Amino acid sequence: MGSRWIKAAVLYFLLGVGFGIYMHATVQLQWGATHAHINVVGWLTTAIIGVIYSIYPKAGNHPLGVAHFWLYQISLPVLLFGMFAIYAKVPMMLIQICVWFGGSMLAISIILFIINVYKNVHSGSQE
Repeated sequence: MGSRWIKAAVLYFLLGVGFGIYMHATVQLQWGATHAHINVVGWLTTAIIGVIYSIYPKAGNHPLGVAHFWLYQISLPVLLFGMFAIYAKVPMMLIQICVWFGGSMLAISIILFIINVYKNVHSGSQE
């Protein structure tokens, strides 16, 4: 699973850089928080999780690791869409649903990650 996380991370990196270039080229800097979330939660955090799961493949391949991956990869785009939509004249109800649902599911996926790490990552054990 580590390689899947790293491949997802580089897509968020591309999205974050592209979005940053767009923001600066159009001088629409109000999306700074969204840009930061793409880069920190999308690129940086996803890449670090990928490295952890590459070092400890038992954790990455455990059902908790698989559930963590899918929940994270579904919820983060929903959250980011909601954050982007704040300045894109989308109905407030849709924004709230996306931010609440995406953020809540992302938080649950992080809890799964923490449980998985404590259950399956052991000192000196990389299998």
